[in-house]
Amino acid sequence: MEFGGPEVLRVVDLPETHAAAGEVRIRVHAATVNPTDTYLRKGARAEALRNVPPPYVPGMDVAGVIDEIGAGTATDLAIGDAVIAMVVNSGSHGGYRESVVLSADSVVRAPAGATLIEAATLPMNGLTARQSLDQLALRPGQTLAVTGAAGCYGGYVVQLAKADGLNVIADASSADEELVRSLGADIVVPRGNDIAVQVRKVAPHGVDGLADGSFQSGLAVGAVRNGGGFASVRGWSGDERGIAFHRTSVRDYNHRADLLDRLRQQVEDGRITLRVAAAFPAEQAAEAHRRLEARGTRGRFVLVWAPARAAA
Repeated sequence: MEFGGPEVLRVVDLPETHAAAGEVRIRVHAATVNPTDTYLRKGARAEALRNVPPPYVPGMDVAGVIDEIGAGTATDLAIGDAVIAMVVNSGSHGGYRESVVLSADSVVRAPAGATLIEAATLPMNGLTARQSLDQLALRPGQTLAVTGAAGCYGGYVVQLAKADGLNVIADASSADEELVRSLGADIVVPRGNDIAVQVRKVAPHGVDGLADGSFQSGLAVGAVRNGGGFASVRGWSGDERGIAFHRTSVRDYNHRADLLDRLRQQVEDGRITLRVAAAFPAEQAAEAHRRLEARGTRGRFVLVWAPARAAA
């Protein structure tokens, strides 16, 4: 196994896995391509994987059909159910494979009315957005700023924040302004390095919390009022004005079927929009990575499995 550019992704054969007690096996139909997958491919986790035998299979989102339930597993899911799950990947345990075994408490039914390709885009990004909002713990009527609002994480933050009764100020380029407004943002400000200034123009006393989806860190923190909150998926933090800094790490929300099922319900209720940029056969994972790293994508690329093998 080598780390590097998209060309290092290849199809490999893996031993068949089976569900044990407390587990279910999913025949994967769709797996979302996320930025974190590109970091794994490039070697950002090489040290953490030093003692884990290859191949290394990326992928933190899957949608598919249950085809095996471990003996004695307590679940209301049944063989043949269409389901979604987040995958906390390690070694060959990742979403980019035709079959994956997961703990039953991390798997929920797919949203009714959505295709499995669409449904695959929900788990990881949706749970990440949910965690940021839980960390900020704002009350209905308070104001949240969101950077990177046109992205998948940022878009989910906007929609979930509105469902929570928050006022939302979101950034967008001129090309994305209509999209961000359609997601529910109350006020849209220009995207750029002056984000704190732009937010303060419409919220002079500062916002109660900020979810930093575009990793603007020190450029964005000035938008937050004294004693407010700042959530970062990159773990950035400062020490100023009594602001509470939160490191959003979605791996902490593994085994939270309750939260994922709530997201599923919000999709069915029309509160969350599932956005697919394009679908690729699983064998074209490298092309999906190239397209993602070219930037500017709105929605997610999704790998689709026919009977196939894992992409590692």
